[in-house]
Amino acid sequence: MLIGLVVAADVVLQRFQHGHVAAVVETSFGVVAAVALWWRRSRPVLVTVIGIVVMFVIGVEYAALVAIATLMIRRRDRLSLALTAVAVPSMIIGSRLNDIHSRANSDVVSSVLNAVLTIGVVAALGAYIGVRRDLLTNLQDRAERAEAEREIREEQGRLGERTRIAREMHDVLAHKVSLIALQAGGLEVTNDPSAEQVRACAALIRETAHQASEDLRDVLGVLRDADGDVRTKFAPQAKLSDIAGVVESSRSAGQSVTLVGTADLTLPAGDLLGRAAFRLVQEALTNVHKHARSAATTVQIDGAPGGQLEIEVVNLAPVAAGQLLPGSGLGLVGLRERVELVGGTFAAGPTRAGGFRVCASMPWPPQLPTPAEAADLDVVIADSATIQARR
Repeated sequence: MLIGLVVAADVVLQRFQHGHVAAVVETSFGVVAAVALWWRRSRPVLVTVIGIVVMFVIGVEYAALVAIATLMIRRRDRLSLALTAVAVPSMIIGSRLNDIHSRANSDVVSSVLNAVLTIGVVAALGAYIGVRRDLLTNLQDRAERAEAEREIREEQGRLGERTRIAREMHDVLAHKVSLIALQAGGLEVTNDPSAEQVRACAALIRETAHQASEDLRDVLGVLRDADGDVRTKFAPQAKLSDIAGVVESSRSAGQSVTLVGTADLTLPAGDLLGRAAFRLVQEALTNVHKHARSAATTVQIDGAPGGQLEIEVVNLAPVAAGQLLPGSGLGLVGLRERVELVGGTFAAGPTRAGGFRVCASMPWPPQLPTPAEAADLDVVIADSATIQARR
């Protein structure tokens, strides 16, 4: 609107200088240039062309200067530079024609310098504003993108941690609950149990429930972490040596389980391998408790450090039908993920005899020497180096 008023005032002055016909023509061009500025942001190239034409015809440069500034803010390409270059001679010619009509004497050099400086400054100012806006927009986009990526990473971390928690809850609590159900079921089917049998079974149920409560508190402690630290670890992680304990728990609950094999479970196997092996045996026995509580089961573990750890859990066909607890169908899926995570292979399925078989083969890292063995090895290496030097 301000540019329109300026153009109108300039045209009115031209009317008294050039006559009524010239004033009408100049007024028409001026109105077109002023109205065209309304679309300078959506169509900067077209508005700039109109401004240059009006500046060339009637010598009024205000609309052209505003259009050039807006064009340089919006875009800084070859077309923008070309229109800016064309605007310079258009302004010179327009001002010279205006001086001829008004019978004013002006220096050609001053007209050229005025056109070059005016359009150059306007174009440079528009380019500066455009570059600054683009830079700020780019920085804002990068900040928003970084914030979005950070939120995605945090959400993925939370989802991954919750998945791990759910897997731990399934592996730990399902086994304990199945033991409780197995113990209570054994007591239920016993005809006229003695007081000693009832006390022993109740003690086993109480101890198993207490362990389940402790495990549940450890898991829920992660969920209640106020800091949302997804790196929080569960308390003591299972190891190879704990497999004998879970087998003994199944025996105490009345399940016929035999642990055989050549593997020394007291040897170190690493956190991932030890936890995967323990959960494999635990989940397999949990499934036996649920689906084949009367079936004899064999847990065979073979292997040694530097080779493969072979685990096979096979149960015979169950004598009694029915299930103590419903199955979710996710236990074997979680076992496969655990085994594949340590680079092993997993297989599970029914046997020809009507039982079920779960097996896995996982690489067992070589056993590192103890500090005493490492010291002796260093002495041997040093003696060998001395002998070689003397030779």
